[in-house]
Amino acid sequence: MSNQKSVYNFNAGPSALPREVLEKAQSELVDFKESGMSIMEMSHRSATYEEVHNQAINRLRSLFSIPENYEVLFLQGGASLQFAMIPMNFLSAGKKASYIMSGAWSDKALKEAKTIGEVYEAASTKGTNYNRVPSTEEITFDEQDAYVHITSNNTIFGTQFQEFPDTGNIPLIADMSSDILSRPVDVSKFGMIYAGAQKNLGPSGVTVAIIRKDLLENANSSIPTILKYSTHASNNSLYNTPPSFGIYMLGEVLGWMEQQGGLDKIAKNNEEKANLIYNVIDNSNGFYTGHAEKDSRSLMNITFRVADEQLEKQFLQEAKEAGFVGLNGHRSVGGCRASAYNAVPYAACEALKQFMVDFQAKHK
Repeated sequence: MSNQKSVYNFNAGPSALPREVLEKAQSELVDFKESGMSIMEMSHRSATYEEVHNQAINRLRSLFSIPENYEVLFLQGGASLQFAMIPMNFLSAGKKASYIMSGAWSDKALKEAKTIGEVYEAASTKGTNYNRVPSTEEITFDEQDAYVHITSNNTIFGTQFQEFPDTGNIPLIADMSSDILSRPVDVSKFGMIYAGAQKNLGPSGVTVAIIRKDLLENANSSIPTILKYSTHASNNSLYNTPPSFGIYMLGEVLGWMEQQGGLDKIAKNNEEKANLIYNVIDNSNGFYTGHAEKDSRSLMNITFRVADEQLEKQFLQEAKEAGFVGLNGHRSVGGCRASAYNAVPYAACEALKQFMVDFQAKHK
């Protein structure tokens, strides 16, 4: 019988992984497919690893319905490196790029792009501490822009775009680090989608980039070789040694998603999980208050405050003692945050719901 401590993992990232995937990785860790080696020990040029690598790409293509005219890349450096690589590749001299500002990560992306070329804000909700995403009517960009950049979900503030702006012929580039594969998305509406793996796709260390091929063909060529997306596309993401264990884990998480019934079923599960907690907030008569406006609420990151500051500290302490991990909100918002990514079980959200109800009952 296992003596493993049981916790409810609501960390914002790195975050919960499916238990089934972890157990499979544990069983294959020392001897992968009777090779006598761990997946972490074998050459990334070997046929055994290449099969793992390509299976992960094919599973991602299938689950996310990625059209054939898009490349799927596995990169390193997290989404933060993409903040620089995107303008290096796609923001040519004499062009501008526009950024839709909805939180801390879009702010970081904009600041990085400013070091490379001319950029501007297409819309911003900073004035209300990013408690909502900009509406379609608020977004203005130039038809000559190199691209429009958007952050689909905002981990710190708990907001999420429910629909994406139509940018016409201008490539729409989306940082989907915290909600990729949490719901169906029409990939063909985007020039590029990128995401760090450590929230919905697997462990930290892998970054996924999905890029329309015509953008690669017209990208800037006078940048370092390893920073060109075309380099990685032409080498099947094997130009240099990839994070092989992370890619193996990503492929297994994608396999787990297939077993769950695909993105339609996963989206329904995510909505049900988040609603458990949002319903407690909405029916608490002000004891709990959400940071995000209702029409911008994230299904991935649920941000809220407890009415009294001392009670909030007590809430977080008692939650920690009860086995809830990662409920402290980000310092820029404060309060509490429950990150209910794909692999967070329904039972964990149900337990948090009951804890919140019981805590309120004790402190009315």
